[in-house]
Amino acid sequence: MANEKQKIEADQSRESAAAKAVNTIRCLSMDAVQAANSGHPGTAMALAPVAYTLWNDVLRFDPEDPIWPNRDRFVLSCGHASMLLYSMLHLTQVRTVNSKYERLGELSVPLDDIKRFRQLDSRCPGHPEYRWTSGIETTTGPLGQGVATSVGMAVAAKWQAATFNKPGYEMFD
Repeated sequence: MANEKQKIEADQSRESAAAKAVNTIRCLSMDAVQAANSGHPGTAMALAPVAYTLWNDVLRFDPEDPIWPNRDRFVLSCGHASMLLYSMLHLTQVRTVNSKYERLGELSVPLDDIKRFRQLDSRCPGHPEYRWTSGIETTTGPLGQGVATSVGMAVAAKWQAATFNKPGYEMFD
């Protein structure tokens, strides 16, 4: 009976932590859009539970090494939800790499850049841009462009696995 009670309490604690994380994503998104006085937070707020689940339970990534070759890629193809991506990069503490892909160790998306969402020189422009902000896998402009890009990335990943994996030594999966 005591073990069952502990299990229920642990489940409730996990659910509470997940709800807090989802609400934090929502709040970061709506506050940044409001501060920018540009855009709308609806999509980012609605997709917060999906992003939380993907980043916590599905995606394989290393926040210390955002260019790890075998990472899963998250491609966001709707710029109106870009704060969703910036929130996830901030909350998962993804680190920065420079133009030579050297790890610098600082946060890719610090809170000060979220506060300057859609402002000049912020790492959080209105639409995510590759190489401007570490953790952004590709620049997506027109709606749907990210779909084609992500298909190309998936094909490239299959090619890498077929080309470089050896029996007993799988670099890419």
